[in-house]
Amino acid sequence: MNVIRAMLILAGLALGSYGAVLLLDNPPVILLRIAIWAGAGVLLHDFVFAPISAALGWAGTRLIPAPLRVPVGVAALTVAVLGLLAIPVYDKPGFHRDNLTVLDRDYHQGLLLAVGAVGVALLCHVLAARLLPVRQDEMVDQQGPGDVDRQPPAV
Repeated sequence: MNVIRAMLILAGLALGSYGAVLLLDNPPVILLRIAIWAGAGVLLHDFVFAPISAALGWAGTRLIPAPLRVPVGVAALTVAVLGLLAIPVYDKPGFHRDNLTVLDRDYHQGLLLAVGAVGVALLCHVLAARLLPVRQDEMVDQQGPGDVDRQPPAV
């Protein structure tokens, strides 16, 4: 395990170094813009996304029943990622009437279909968990201290 970990660390350092070398090919103005965007991303995360996520998590633990918390959390994270991925193309930047091949998809409908598919998957998961004959930990939960059988005889 330590060898694999060391190899992964070395691979990460090599890729990070390669990325730094590629960055140095840019003029200082571009490097400054990259640094501003990176700093803005950190500030946006720390002061907007993290507090919203903490508030939603706190509210979710009080409003959502315990068996549904994990599937609803996974669905919410998936919808958030889909929304973030849709931002660059949502208002069709670069779309011009003289070139209809650029961004020729209906991204609004695509996002709604993807979010709907997440909702259907969540519903299927919840229904399957309720309708399956043996649920997770059901056998363990039904056992009591008197249910333990005697040990087999020593051979």
